[in-house]
Order: sequence, then structure tokens, then C-alpha cells
Amino acid sequence: MLEGRHHDPHAVLGAHTVRGGVAFRVLRPYAQAITVVAKGLRAELVDDGDGLFSGLLPLTAVPDYRLLVTYDSDEIEVDDPYRFLPALGELDLHLIGEGRHEQLWKALGSEPMEHQGVAGTRFTVWAPNAQGVRVSGDFSYWDSAAYPMRSLGASGVWELFLPGIGAGALYKYDITRPDGSHTLRADPMARAAEVPPATASRVTASAYEWGDGEWMAGRGARPPHQAPFSVYELHLASWRPGLSYRQLAEQLPGYVKELGFTHVELMPVAEHPFGGSWGYQVTGYYAPTSRMGGPDDFRLLVDTLHRAGIGVIVDWVPAHFPRDDWALAEFDGRPLYEHPDPRRAAHPDWGTLEFDYGRKEVRNFLVANAVYWCEEFHVDGLRVDAVASMLYLDYSRGEGEWTPNEHGGRENPDAVALLQEMNATVYRRCPGVVTIAEESTAWEGVTRPTDAGGLGFGFKWNMGWMHDTLRYMSKEPVHRKYHHHDMTFGMIYAFSENYVLPISHDEVVHGKGALVSKIPGEDWWQRRASHRAYLGFMWAHPGKQLLFMGQEFAQGSEWSEAHGPDWWLLDDSYPAAGDHRGVRSLVRDLNLTYASAPALWERDTVPEGFAWVEADAAEDNVFAFLRYAQDGSQLLCVSNFSPVVRHGYRIGVPEEVSMWREVLNTDQEQYGGSGVRHLQPVRPEPVPAQGRPASLRLTLPPLATVWFRP
Repeated sequence: MLEGRHHDPHAVLGAHTVRGGVAFRVLRPYAQAITVVAKGLRAELVDDGDGLFSGLLPLTAVPDYRLLVTYDSDEIEVDDPYRFLPALGELDLHLIGEGRHEQLWKALGSEPMEHQGVAGTRFTVWAPNAQGVRVSGDFSYWDSAAYPMRSLGASGVWELFLPGIGAGALYKYDITRPDGSHTLRADPMARAAEVPPATASRVTASAYEWGDGEWMAGRGARPPHQAPFSVYELHLASWRPGLSYRQLAEQLPGYVKELGFTHVELMPVAEHPFGGSWGYQVTGYYAPTSRMGGPDDFRLLVDTLHRAGIGVIVDWVPAHFPRDDWALAEFDGRPLYEHPDPRRAAHPDWGTLEFDYGRKEVRNFLVANAVYWCEEFHVDGLRVDAVASMLYLDYSRGEGEWTPNEHGGRENPDAVALLQEMNATVYRRCPGVVTIAEESTAWEGVTRPTDAGGLGFGFKWNMGWMHDTLRYMSKEPVHRKYHHHDMTFGMIYAFSENYVLPISHDEVVHGKGALVSKIPGEDWWQRRASHRAYLGFMWAHPGKQLLFMGQEFAQGSEWSEAHGPDWWLLDDSYPAAGDHRGVRSLVRDLNLTYASAPALWERDTVPEGFAWVEADAAEDNVFAFLRYAQDGSQLLCVSNFSPVVRHGYRIGVPEEVSMWREVLNTDQEQYGGSGVRHLQPVRPEPVPAQGRPASLRLTLPPLATVWFRP
């Protein structure tokens, strides 16, 4: 018991009927005396040394008793933790054993509850390799000896109900490894944690009352790939540094709503020890980071966004976890969450560990975690990070550094099964939620349903489109004609998956430069004009849109989590503030015009929603295409990525449309442009162009995108 190696402390401690009466045994290190108190009973136990107190009382049955514990300067009356039956049911244990507990957080972790008529907290942890587990916390002055847990058989789960312990208590698990050594660990299932760099888990219970019932009831009314879907990606801790979840709830929804985005995507909000990882190295998968407040504060932020009509997507990181010795790595003394083969466990890129996707309990931990964020925090989407590193056994590994699967291939069937199970479970349990894969290879069927052999995601980030088009934009206009195909190649595969077009944090950090800074030249007017033209092209292109914070007002410096976006660029005291506010106004109008034009989103994932008008004008740096809604209504997008005005430029159009009007022009003066516009509707002329019987004679503004509607 004192060495922390006992599997069944309840068989020794507590009160037990024996020959001659009832035997009481209590383990209380540092106590001076222990007295058993019950109705008509007050008996002091014998001090047996090493914190053990015992006594045999001439009783016929175990009474409803409490303990009076005397210390040097204090005396407290408490319930005996070892008089309680297990507070975890047989069904929970069965589902855990099967790896099918879809609400695992309700069975494992710390759960404030009333048990056998007494208020307290149930502690449960999965540690199958441990010789023993004890709860240690601020309630025991971080001494582990007093609270050994019992093993619940072959499940590998350890359990202890501690009466009198409630929300706010800090705790860890003292685990005795197979070799007899000890390790002090945070709870893998903790739903709250200390503020880093402190690492203890915190008991928590939600008292939040949601006000987003209308949003939740209606969010699944229309499939997301047939709906407006434009995403503002942000890093909560640095969007406006220093704000709490509650302060963000006062500022973020209004800002995003004004810009017209339909969703926000939050970089990982699960607890992580190192702020510089941006949340992508998670230690507390079930705990929103305490840096900005508690779990209910995060609920308030989501709720407020929903009531503003904004969906919430969170980044989710099942690909790897850090090696911190107080977290998941070799949790109970042996590889548990990570793969037992070091070649499979070590993630080659980030010095982290990969999960053992083939182990049912680990798969359950991850699948339930995906469900947890959707059910407990009402999130509307999960963007799954680094999917490619999960799918391939040889990802970033050289010859001899990986082992093939049972068929001799490089695919990881366990990871495939995990992703399929996660997607199928989330879509079944959480109507209206969408899952999104960051998958950078040509893996087939990422957004195909699982029952058709696909991975089952709702969307996939189109990394190829992003790289190709940014390469085009990084060229001087005079050289862009040699890279024309970079802007058109994406249409060859645009309908192979359901795509999101991402200009994400990854593209504007660590030497890559901000979006506007990727564009060459010393002329900032041309850079901003190209930036605006690119956004206009992107918003009209098949696929949903994602833009990282700061890019909506064309900040020139790359992002750093240390200071966030350069909001000062919008301040009246800055001479060029009007130019940056102009770009932000364009993003707002892009979103508003986009939302009102079903041609831009109803048929995003089918070829019938798109037609090239001009795809080969490399010498002119011009692109033109038509988008079609379900009812056949159209939108014409024309982009001129050269710095010259092109007068009388012919663009072929359907002859049945009698008149076209300009509905958006990135060259408008209010956006910082030169003001070359079509103020009057344009009538087609019976002059063939680009294989069409009629054409518009347009004046194309420099470095600009123009949208027309009938």
C-alpha cells in the first residue's frame, strides 16, 4: 500500500465485517489521531505507524460512519473514501473494453457527482500497465499515499470516489510503473487544467446554459458543400492578445459578422504546454486551454458566435502528441497511447509521438474526443490537422526507417480505420457538423463516404491549388504568362473532392511572408491591387474560401503568435490606413456578394457549376469563367493580372443573356483601386469570342477581378 502497488485498497481500507465485529482501517499520513464517528459511536483507532490507523469494534454491521482526523493544528470530519462502492457502471466498463464508448469523457477523468448520497468527485483513469495508481492533489497537499485507487479488472481502469472534493480541485495521478518507479501524470481525460506552465489537471463541472437552440436546430438544413461557406481562420490567443474567452465573445462575433464570413476556424484550443506550438502539440485533448478562461467561458464564446449567425470550426490534432513526461508519453510506464514500435511511434518532423491507431482504447480516446468537442461545446466543424502524416507509414521517413503494412504497402490501415470511424461517428451523432481534412497528397476518396470506401470527410483543403496560385502571384506580371497554367491547373481535379481553398496560417508565417508580401515589386499599390485581384479570383473559384487573420486588411508582415495581427495599420494615425481599410472593405463585399449569389456555392462540387470562358490568354494574364446555380443563373468572373488597362477586351458569353451588370470590382476606389469600372450595364454584341456566339466588350481594370451578373 505504501509503495503504491496495491490493486485493491478497498479490500484493506475502510470498514469490513470480520469475526468479532467490524474492522476499521484508515490510511492518513501525517494524521495524529483518527476517530470513527457514528450515531451513538465515537471510537479512536490505534496508530499502527506509517499513517495506518486501525481498530476492531464490537459491532454487528458496518454503521453509517465518518472519520474525525486530527492533525497538529487542525481537526476535520470527513467521509471515508474506502466505504464507497465503485462509481463506474458495468456498461461503461464493457464499452471501454470494447473501445466503443462514444461518450468516454463521462466515464473516465474526474466527475463531480453525488454517490451513495454523498457529494464528491469520481476519479477514473486508464492505466493497464500500472502496478498501482494513486490520486494526488491540492486537497492532500500533493501527498499521494492517502488515496490509492482500485483496479477495475481487465479493463485497465482505476477508480476512486473522493467525498467532499468538488470543482476547482487540482490533481494528478501517481502511477507506479511496472519497474516499481513512480511517475506523476496529468489526467489524459481532464476537462480543465492549470494555466501553463503549470501542469496539474482541474476538476470541473459545467453550469452553462446555452442560448443557441435556433442555430443548432437549423445548422444542418442545407449540406455545407451546397451552401455559402467562407471561413475566417484565427489564433484565439493572439487575435487581440490578452483577451479572455469572455472578452473575445464581446469583440470577435461583431468583427466577423461585419466582414460577412460564415464561419470562424480556431487554431487548436485544446490544452498545450508550449504557446509557440500554436496548439498543435496537445497534452489535454479534453480541456480547452486555460490561458483565456475556463470551459464554460469557451462555451460562451461559441454560443455568442452562433447567436451572431457564425459557425465555429476547431482544429483537431490526432496525428501526434508531445513527449512531456507529465502527459501521455509512456503514460503508465510503457508505450500506451503511442505505438510500441519506436519506428512507428516517433513522428519524424516534430519530435513528437504518433498515436497507436490500431489499439482499440486509443482509437476510442480519439473518436470520443472528436464527438466531445461537437457535443459539449457545440462546435460546427473539425479541421483535422496533418492527415497525410497519419495515412502513410513512410511519411517523412527514409529507407529503412519504416516498416510496410501487412500487404507490403506504405498506407497505414489503422489510421484509415480511425479516420473512417471518427467521421462516421461524428456525422451520425452530431447533425450539421462538417469535418475537414488537411491532406496534402492525392489520396483518393478523402471526401467520399465511408460506406463507399472513402475516409468520410466533408471537405478537404486544396493544398495543390493554394501552392500553384501563390506561385503564379509571386511572379512579376511580365513573367506571369510563363506560369499561366498555375492558375488553371486546379480545374483539372477541382471536382475530385469537396474542396476548401485555404490561405491559412501556414502560408503567412516563418519566413513565408504575408499574402501581400508574396507579391513582387516595390510598388505597394500594385502589391495591394494584386492581393485584391487574387481574393476576387479565389472567392469566385469552385471551392469554399478560408483566409487567415490579418490578410483581410493586407498586413505586410508575416504572422507571429507573440503579437498577432498588425491592427495599427487600420488606425487613422497611420498614413496608409485607408488602403488597408479598403482591402478589408473588399473582403466584406466579397463575402456579402458571394452569399447573395448561389452560382458561387450551390454547385461547387460538380462540373455543371463551372465553365471556362478564357483559360488560355497567357500573354494578357487574363482569366474568365462562368459559374452556374441550380436554377441556371450565372455569374461571370474576369481577372486581369497585368498592371495595364485592357480596353475593348472581348469575353464570350451566352447569347440568351441580354444584359450584364458589374456587381463587384476589386479596382474600385473605395478599396484603394484606380476606379476603372462599368457603371452602366453591358450588352452583349453578336460577335463570336472564345467559341461563344456573343461577347461583351469590356474595359479590364489593371490588376483586378470583376464579377458580372445578368
